Amino acid sequence: MPGSHIITLFMAGDVMTGRGIDQALPYPGNPRLHESFVKDARRYVALAEAVNGPIQTPLQCKTLWGEALLEWQRIAPDVRLINLETSVTTSHDYWPGKGIHYKMHPKNIGCLAEAGIDYCSLANNHVLDWGYSGLTETLASLAGSKIRFSGAGENRRQAEQAAIIDVAEKGRVIVYSYGFRSSGIPSEWAAQADKAGVNLLPNMTARTVRRVKQQVGTLKQAGDIVVASIHWGSNWGYAIPRGHIDFAHRLIDEAGVDVIYGHSSHHPKPLEVYNGKLIIYGSGDFINDYEGISGYEEYRDDLVLMYFADIDPGSGKLIQLKLVPMQIKQFSLRHAAEGDSLWLQETLNREGRSMGIRLQLTEDHALTLEN
Repeated sequence: MPGSHIITLFMAGDVMTGRGIDQALPYPGNPRLHESFVKDARRYVALAEAVNGPIQTPLQCKTLWGEALLEWQRIAPDVRLINLETSVTTSHDYWPGKGIHYKMHPKNIGCLAEAGIDYCSLANNHVLDWGYSGLTETLASLAGSKIRFSGAGENRRQAEQAAIIDVAEKGRVIVYSYGFRSSGIPSEWAAQADKAGVNLLPNMTARTVRRVKQQVGTLKQAGDIVVASIHWGSNWGYAIPRGHIDFAHRLIDEAGVDVIYGHSSHHPKPLEVYNGKLIIYGSGDFINDYEGISGYEEYRDDLVLMYFADIDPGSGKLIQLKLVPMQIKQFSLRHAAEGDSLWLQETLNREGRSMGIRLQLTEDHALTLEN
């Protein structure tokens, strides 16, 4: 069992509270979309209802998080981290030429507070969906709710800034947010000295590693846990590019990073423990409006994971990892059935065999690392 000095991090993948989810929440925004096939966000609510039955609207914030709230209460993580995969705005200035545009009405920001979210990664491919005015409103909405963030800003300096989270009597968690073009972030979204945007890294070369090392070195002190939140890679598929593996290893070996928290994939990908430190290559979605959308059923994107990692602040090493499988149904998170948890265990063990990781199924249908 972890000691009192251990810091427990909660991590989850993409929280996509825009589009259909926003329409179901108490303060729906303008439903107009600019997609090729769907022009009204309410269509995504109808698709979900056609598969799993009526959704009680307005959807209360507690209902959105559902049984995840019980897990947070039971495990009581010190810090809760998500990748916020939406703009929080009323802007109509959609980004032209982009196929999907996510936005959540600012009045629905209370749903993040309801879940006790401490931090949102913003270096992703949806934060600028509704233009620079949408980004400005997103930053203001998060700041007004006292939710920390990193990865986007009104200029490069702000976009590169880390979020520092103090954990009483335990230490600090420092989170940097980085994005790569491989996740679908347009190159023109990169923040510049005098231009708003996201913290977009150009490549995974030694020079980029040195850049991260310099940033980490300016803040990290003894006892700090440094998390690199990285939006990278394709939405579907289990293969981990060799470049991602090498880059993650170098961030740990050379740049002082303790936890790699990767996202972009719509389903969980294999993970790794490297030199005692946790690497999540793809944490999958956590909240989405994909119910009723066909095409990738083999990946079971209705199944999501809650990642609870116990980290030793003295060394940055992983002490214990628990994954709690959940299922998205009627825009609400519910505990996955035993058979679904078993499917996740078998899939991640099969796909992650080369990483040397084996997950075991516990009596409460959670997954833990096999010793």
